[in-house]
Amino acid sequence: MQGDSMEDNDYTHYPEHGETRLIRIGHVMSLTGLSRSYIYALALEKRFPKSVPLVSGGTSRAWVAAEVQEWINNRTAERDREA
Repeated sequence: MQGDSMEDNDYTHYPEHGETRLIRIGHVMSLTGLSRSYIYALALEKRFPKSVPLVSGGTSRAWVAAEVQEWINNRTAERDREA
């Protein structure tokens, strides 16, 4: 089919296409500089985005990349307001 090349199905550019991108805990830790346990503790306190189950009934979880980035942006904005 025309228009169905691998490039058309390249899902590495989620944000540009308005689609949701999920990231795993290692990437969340890398982006935020927080430990695994602290991320989960903050989420329990509703101070960090909730994770999403990858499979119904499974244990694998991920986070919406845009929500994590928004959390990071909010931390930066809070810092700037305090300055």
